[in-house]
Amino acid sequence: MRRREFIALVGAVATAFPFAARAEETRSSRRVGILNPMAKTDVAAREWDAAFRQRLAELGWIDGRNVRLEEHWGDGNVDRIRTLAKELVQAKPDVLVAIMTPATAALRAETRTIPIVFAAVSDPVGSGFAASLAKPAGNATGFIDVEGAMGGKWLELLHEIAPSLSRVAFLFNPQTAPFARYYLEPFQAAASALSIRPIEAPVHDAAEVESLITKLGREGSAGVIVMPEASSGGYFGTVRSFAERYRVPTMFALGIHAETGGLASYGVDYPELLRKAANYTDRILKGTRPTELPVQIPTKFEFIINLKTAKAIGLTVPASLLARADQVIE
Repeated sequence: MRRREFIALVGAVATAFPFAARAEETRSSRRVGILNPMAKTDVAAREWDAAFRQRLAELGWIDGRNVRLEEHWGDGNVDRIRTLAKELVQAKPDVLVAIMTPATAALRAETRTIPIVFAAVSDPVGSGFAASLAKPAGNATGFIDVEGAMGGKWLELLHEIAPSLSRVAFLFNPQTAPFARYYLEPFQAAASALSIRPIEAPVHDAAEVESLITKLGREGSAGVIVMPEASSGGYFGTVRSFAERYRVPTMFALGIHAETGGLASYGVDYPELLRKAANYTDRILKGTRPTELPVQIPTKFEFIINLKTAKAIGLTVPASLLARADQVIE
């Protein structure tokens, strides 16, 4: 064999080998399907996604090396979420990860055999995702974000920040939050105890949010609570800007919303929920069944006050309340 031909042959083999190795590695990789009902541009969604991926990597699962993460984003659209759930199940991954209630409901409607790890679901037993917290019994298990009683807690804290409030609207999208009653009843009970008029405020898009807050602001003495659900990130910017314009106090469940301009938030550490979901995903990939993993409830909550926003809307937050906050943004 001539030297030139030999070098060409060796080069071809050397070039082909890495591709063959990668192909073999891809075939042996585990697959995880992720259904996130929020928009990819949602700041909270990106934060949660990063937390999940980082924790998986810490556990040894590297996307593109020994695991393939196939993530779909629902953009807050129920029909799209259902379509994506069907596609993910048809791909037959080893584990499905469902973020929030709409994604969990959509995946559960498509499969009762592929393991599902859910995160940030409010009422998994009431929604039919698990038989009980201790013994899920089906193919799904995971992590609760907040209990229904939080509906009252949000109002109580908002009233402490702005004691002159006489009306408070509870804002949610009924399409992506069919479980809203879970929070509304405690909210209404707390409103009665505080002599505040509760306003049930279903909205479907940013235009309806704008109209609602404009009306509340012009009438005065009104506040807004934004329920944690898949659509809330899509209209957060509208809530923030119009609440500041009309000096309407706001309360959120997601800390990142207070950190980026909302008045206050009280809720669980959501990125931590996603890290815990990665722990369960790891265990299932290693052979544990969902029925062996109990549904877990949150144990730590964070109270954040944005003092800069308070000053912008003319509120003086009591020093005693600032002392109770886990984080004060100035």
